[in-house]
Amino acid sequence: MKEDFLHYLWQYQKFANTNLRTTQVESLQVLYIGQYLQQAGPDFFNAQIVIGNQKWAGNVEIHINSSDWYLHHHERDENYDNVILHVVWQHDTEVFRRDNTEIPVLELQHYVSHELLHQYKNLIRSKKWINCENEIQSIPQLVVKNWMERLFFDRLERKSKSIQEVLKNNQNDWEATFFTLIAKNFGLNSNGEAFLELAKSIPFSVIRKEAFDVQYLEALFFGQANLLPKEPQDHYVKELVDLYQYLKIKYQIEEQSSLSVHFFRLRPDNFPTIRLAQLAMLYHKQRNLFSQILQANELEEFYKIFNVSVSEYWLSHYNLEKPSRYKEKPLSKSFVDLLIINTIVPLKFAYYTSLGEETTESYIRLLEKIITEKNAVVEKFKHIGIVAQNAFESQALLQLKNDYCDQNKCLQCAIGVAVLKN
Repeated sequence: MKEDFLHYLWQYQKFANTNLRTTQVESLQVLYIGQYLQQAGPDFFNAQIVIGNQKWAGNVEIHINSSDWYLHHHERDENYDNVILHVVWQHDTEVFRRDNTEIPVLELQHYVSHELLHQYKNLIRSKKWINCENEIQSIPQLVVKNWMERLFFDRLERKSKSIQEVLKNNQNDWEATFFTLIAKNFGLNSNGEAFLELAKSIPFSVIRKEAFDVQYLEALFFGQANLLPKEPQDHYVKELVDLYQYLKIKYQIEEQSSLSVHFFRLRPDNFPTIRLAQLAMLYHKQRNLFSQILQANELEEFYKIFNVSVSEYWLSHYNLEKPSRYKEKPLSKSFVDLLIINTIVPLKFAYYTSLGEETTESYIRLLEKIITEKNAVVEKFKHIGIVAQNAFESQALLQLKNDYCDQNKCLQCAIGVAVLKN
């Protein structure tokens, strides 16, 4: 038995509630269940009930056992002084407020059907990939669609919190914050954390000053990534080494000796050298990049902003000092799509939320124009009959799997609740 099941029972009144009695054998009538807060303090706020002939308005607290009241030290907390009903599965002790007045108790185990309890246990104890994978296709599409929108914004809000931390470390400089986060995404999964540390190691004021020459940015990026050789043989690489030493001294930049990037199992176009060269060209070509991102709303506008390639040296190289066949290496549209999904939309959401502006519909419209992401979670949902049609839906499914299915939070999920209702 978990407490969220009791929350579900109370919220949806899924118990025989016509002849309710408190443990003190007084009649109980529920007029209004209260507002489900899901935060610190009592579980349901401002409920209305009738006990005996007396009407009460106040809060409802829910526990597995009555004694959990004392286990959680509610008897010392003034936030619980206005609790008018203690809803429990098992009543094992009397409960009192701080003023020593006794709190009425409803013991739910006497009013819940065995069938519902059996359904709940089967759902939670499932050994499947997700608990409801056999039932999810039977849930009305309207329920799933509405829940996906909520999941999508839950995901944005979670990402927004981490963005606020980066913003704080950047002294509320949004351009610097955008550079830090987009650098991380240029590294993809294999080098994302390394690129993040690299970006954090270079003050953005230096990027602003040196962006007039792409070679200066390359020197900074490759130097901080520990990619420059100690004894360069290539003329261009010698210039990068000399520039890096000059910039490092000029701006007192601390070397990141422990930072390392990986090439293993990466396609050449995803080599960290190429991604860093593209990032350098992006900041060389596009000044005030974050401001441009704020003004853009359509997919083609973003493709235009990120229509950059690499410097001449990297047209015929994938690695330093190792020539390769000449090839153009622009940022692909699929790569820009990933930047939009993982960096641009979350950052714009965080920015406009901080200003108190509502722009949510524009993010849905934008991601609905981007094809669905390819990953194991999206593929598995497809296998059980839930097919993401675009990036908006694939982001929602990732949130569903990570924050609900994997956590067994079925009764906080609209789909899980619908399964039990069926």
